[in-house]
Amino acid sequence: MTAEIRNAHWDVIVIGTGMGGGLIGRRLAERGLKVLFIEKGPKGHRSERQGLNPEMVDPTARQLRGYWPGPIRAQINGRASEFFDPIGAGVGGSSVFYAATLERPERHDLDATETRPHPTGGWPVGFDAMRDWYDQAETLLHICGDADPLSPEADAPLRPAPPLSAPDAALMQSLRAVGLHPYRLHAAIRHVPGCHECLGVKCPKPCKMDGRSAGVEPALATGNAALLDRAEVRRLCGTSQTITHIEVIREGESFTLTAPQIVLAAGALGSPRLLLASASEHWPEGCANGSGLVGRNLMFHLNEIFALWPPRGTPDSGPSKAISLRDFYHTDGQRFGTVQSMGIAAGYGEIVHTLNGMFDRSALRHIRPLRHFTRLPAALAARILGRAQVFVGLMEDLGYPENRVTYDRTTPDAIDISYTLHPELLARRRAFRQAIRAGLRGHRRLFLTHTPELNFGHPCGTLRFGTDPGSSVLDPDCRAHGLDNLHVADASFMPSSMGVNPSLTIAANALRVAEVIARRRKAMT
Repeated sequence: MTAEIRNAHWDVIVIGTGMGGGLIGRRLAERGLKVLFIEKGPKGHRSERQGLNPEMVDPTARQLRGYWPGPIRAQINGRASEFFDPIGAGVGGSSVFYAATLERPERHDLDATETRPHPTGGWPVGFDAMRDWYDQAETLLHICGDADPLSPEADAPLRPAPPLSAPDAALMQSLRAVGLHPYRLHAAIRHVPGCHECLGVKCPKPCKMDGRSAGVEPALATGNAALLDRAEVRRLCGTSQTITHIEVIREGESFTLTAPQIVLAAGALGSPRLLLASASEHWPEGCANGSGLVGRNLMFHLNEIFALWPPRGTPDSGPSKAISLRDFYHTDGQRFGTVQSMGIAAGYGEIVHTLNGMFDRSALRHIRPLRHFTRLPAALAARILGRAQVFVGLMEDLGYPENRVTYDRTTPDAIDISYTLHPELLARRRAFRQAIRAGLRGHRRLFLTHTPELNFGHPCGTLRFGTDPGSSVLDPDCRAHGLDNLHVADASFMPSSMGVNPSLTIAANALRVAEVIARRRKAMT
């Protein structure tokens, strides 16, 4: 198989098979281009139904299950820590484990307006220019849900969702009773017969739409695409203006591959890492790094997790992920974000997992025996919380150059990040929590996060796009400044993190960039 792939002619090589890589590869294959997907992790078995397991530490076992094999090495507020990030390394990337929430951003997330200025001055491709791509992505990903009653924008092409459970119906009613505007969350689930609603786990059925089911698999079905799994791209090579070839290692064998067009979609942590690893005489600071910004402006979201009880007497039907509301999205001139149910119960296992994650990033993390003591408060909290539903407020993060992905040549397989929680972020967090408390008056609720919790599943911004090569890495078409055949199709292109999950924007932008590449290839033939 490797020999056939090495000897074949490819129009496009796509590095990474997550939401961005999968969708751009699908669209290009549908346009008749020959596409090769390269994926670091394994294909996996289509019948697998499993979630990410942060307790698993063996690299081989992790990679067999489609997890990123090693821990993230982080400097957060100057404190060193290592932890396993919720990153996938298999076909579909992280998206096969996600909870399928695909919400549109609001206009002020992309545009500067008179009443709501943008921290970067606005995206180079604005809300109206992205609207059609959002429409296409929502249709392709079979997104179901209800329109946001607070949105002044035209309705999205959403499919109807299944009926609400009793707790969700009761919470919808009680939230509306205090003047809030909940709506049915937008989820990329087809709800085929026997659907398990695999939220946060791999889906064995063609239900959940992710980089694998909505991207790679349809691309392969066209006959115009192939997949090389368990293959790692170690370097991009070329001249000052062109990527001529890429260096790949698979099962101990090193070789090179070529294509007229390279698409980098290894994620907001993996893509800048690869560019920095590709330093050469033509690119002394790393590929596409003429601005010095490769890896910089790293953003996450800040999670505010809280338990919310349905009205007393409501029958319990287990956790669900069905409610979203934007009443706190932009309040008193401050950029906050969406609030949505998480699809998990406030049970013992989930609380232990949360507390262990907090411990692993604390000053006590080196005293491993203490980690076992998280079980006692978790058992107490589970008894107190009972049938509560768990919600999260996703607060927008802003890009700062010192927050970044770095590269250590002595440990080339490691992912290293450096991040500082800026005072403005902490001040907005306090205001966001206060807004949530005030808005949920009359409801039994309890915050489960007390210290700032970064959402490490939502990295973005490390290769931001823009019109000025001095202040951005990519141009508005997501092509690297100064390189004629390198495009990027993952979350790293974003100049701001927005107040919603990034997946829909990744998908919409991937479709947009695919059309740019397809038109260019057509013009050249």
